[in-house]
Amino acid sequence: MSQITKDMTFASVMRMHPDVVKVLAKYNLGCIGCMGAQNESLEQGCNAHGIKVEEIVNDLNALFK
Repeated sequence: MSQITKDMTFASVMRMHPDVVKVLAKYNLGCIGCMGAQNESLEQGCNAHGIKVEEIVNDLNALFK
């Protein structure tokens, strides 16, 4: 089972499962077109957008259950 953490970059997470993009869209994160997605961690991006990182990490990890 994969484990997504807040320290992972958006780019690495998007490569893990095809439905990651749907979860990010739920939070209005358009990471596919964002240059920052290559180097920005989930925590950095969530902080910048006012999103609780724990919520999105839980939703992303649910993809692997």
